[in-house]
Amino acid sequence: MSRVDLIEVAYLIAAFCFVLGLRWLSSPRTARRGNGVAAIGMTIAIIATLVDQRVVDYVWIVIAAIVGGSIGALVARRVQMTAMPQLVAVLNGLGGGAAAMIAVSEYHAHGAVSTGALGAVLAVSIMFSAIVGSISFAGSMIAFGKLQELLPGRPITWPAQKLINGALAITILGLAAYASLNFNDPLLWIIVVLALLLGAVAVLPIGGADMPVVIAFLNACTGLAAAATGFALGNSLLIIAGVLVGASGTLLTQLMSKAMNRSLASVLFGAFGGGGGVVATSASGEVLPVLEISPADLAAQLVYARRVMIVPGYGLAVAQAQHPVRELADLLIERGVQVAFAIHPVAGRMPGHMNVLLAEADVPYDQLLEMEEANPDFPQTDVVLVIGANDVVNPAARDDPNSPLHGMPILEVDQAEHVVVFKRSMATGFAGVENLLFHDPKTRMLFGDARKSLAQLVQAVQAV
Repeated sequence: MSRVDLIEVAYLIAAFCFVLGLRWLSSPRTARRGNGVAAIGMTIAIIATLVDQRVVDYVWIVIAAIVGGSIGALVARRVQMTAMPQLVAVLNGLGGGAAAMIAVSEYHAHGAVSTGALGAVLAVSIMFSAIVGSISFAGSMIAFGKLQELLPGRPITWPAQKLINGALAITILGLAAYASLNFNDPLLWIIVVLALLLGAVAVLPIGGADMPVVIAFLNACTGLAAAATGFALGNSLLIIAGVLVGASGTLLTQLMSKAMNRSLASVLFGAFGGGGGVVATSASGEVLPVLEISPADLAAQLVYARRVMIVPGYGLAVAQAQHPVRELADLLIERGVQVAFAIHPVAGRMPGHMNVLLAEADVPYDQLLEMEEANPDFPQTDVVLVIGANDVVNPAARDDPNSPLHGMPILEVDQAEHVVVFKRSMATGFAGVENLLFHDPKTRMLFGDARKSLAQLVQAVQAV
């Protein structure tokens, strides 16, 4: 068997590992195993690529591997689980940027031997990878800035925004067609710069409420750019891996959009979440009251409850309160209380954010309920603890046809006997919509930092 055949066999094994890893990553119970299998597949792929006879100089490869590996190890050890959405955005953007740079390199290499038109497949592959990879890189960096609060989380809009973006996209496509037919190295760099600009201006108008969908969509774009790069390089594994990422990212985007009852077009072009919210009032115009509860009173309520449901949200992640909430759940279970966690598909700032956060605190997987599993249980639940969640529990999405959230599936916590909401203030969520749940007569508010409030609640439960 020749070296080329051995490399292709290794690529096939690596591709199988990627498929199996993705399959196992679909469940929290097998996610760690899936991550390990995918890592093994990537190791096989790297080794197979390095023995390719087309590799003539290993010096820069070794240097890059040492630098990249060191940065990766440092990031893996230091980045908090609460910052995982930002890390995902950065890594996704770097993947798109790498695909774009390879496309530029291939364009230059082919142009060095021929100044005429590129072949159709090669031209489409290079241009698609350069454009989509650049858009993904810039868009992901803007998403990182919003998630890290370096940029405003609200939509940033300007006059004739859609018209300008559309004209920019048409210009890029026109230049790409010309560069495919007439080799012009500087022109491709202009295309890349314009694509970077388009990626930035496309994500700036998207609000924080839609970030989970944006992250999934940009992930799909990066995968497709990588697949196109595989065609340009003639690398079968890169094609397979890129298609897998593109397909899984596309599916995840659809699932996230469905969970929000929004179309992808409305997410990308709707500038949703810019409202500042309004003060909740009754039909007569009076400001609705807010009822508070102390940790001691809540502790007594929890200890004598039969069933308790905990709804985590982004506020739980910000407060890094996943360990105290696990401690509270364990204390209640020891006293015979049934405890479960209700997870909304778009809770947090990336798909699966709450699952990852609770997994870090070793919350048992059988305590995690998806929205479809949790909603039928709320009417039989004595107490629901909403910790840092807002839009995903807003009953206006179900009851108010005039609400921007109307139609979005929610966790129907208002069906429970009692609801307690942990919040720093009465501020609105990412969508900028007032939540009438906070003024429901059966709802009590526990204001303050979630971590400190949970610590006080744990002490109060221990004292009961």
